[in-house]
Amino acid sequence: MRIWGRVAALALMFFSMPCDALFADVIERHEPELDMFASMTGKCSTLKVADGDFSCSTVAFSHSPGGRSGFTVPLNDPNDESHIITFSGEIAKREQDDRYELSIDRMLIKSKDRPKVDGLPTPTVEPSTGLCRQIGNFAKQKVSSVACSAVDANGRKYEFQFESDGTPIKVRLIRVADTAAEERRVKAVAAHIEQLKCRQKANVQGVLPRDRTAFILQCMEED
Repeated sequence: MRIWGRVAALALMFFSMPCDALFADVIERHEPELDMFASMTGKCSTLKVADGDFSCSTVAFSHSPGGRSGFTVPLNDPNDESHIITFSGEIAKREQDDRYELSIDRMLIKSKDRPKVDGLPTPTVEPSTGLCRQIGNFAKQKVSSVACSAVDANGRKYEFQFESDGTPIKVRLIRVADTAAEERRVKAVAAHIEQLKCRQKANVQGVLPRDRTAFILQCMEED
């Protein structure tokens, strides 16, 4: 079985999603490894693809060890249950704990008319420019909104505005190989998330700056 197949199978053990095709889409065939996957439920007040208007109820965020991230949106398209778009990029920044931006350099578009491999449609990859903004924090398991807009090299526009329904997001770390390097990477990501959670606890409990380091270390050991 190919690596992406193993990852998809592992992901299915952790998630219950309204659209199974979402898992296949976030495992990009040209870069199948993922180290984090997060799913959010809510609705899209805006979802435009070229000249079409759609709706959505789920958005997923994925991150690969190579640094590429993406927001994937399954479209509620009555004429195409395989219609899925992904805003993908490698340059991201977080100026505040609850503000995340991803610069978009390509769009991935799947539809029922695309060639299939192992029964799944392969994406069209369109060089693009754009930006995604997320308000919320994965460590807190809460994202209130995601907004993305992009234009591809042919002038087609892609845009969506997503609002969460308040359900805690599902975040999972995925180990895609049994190598020492992958294990270290997964542990590093897990430690970072735990550190963010403990920092948040310190803020909530009003821990003084001089005591924060000791508090965070003890918190991480307890978790």
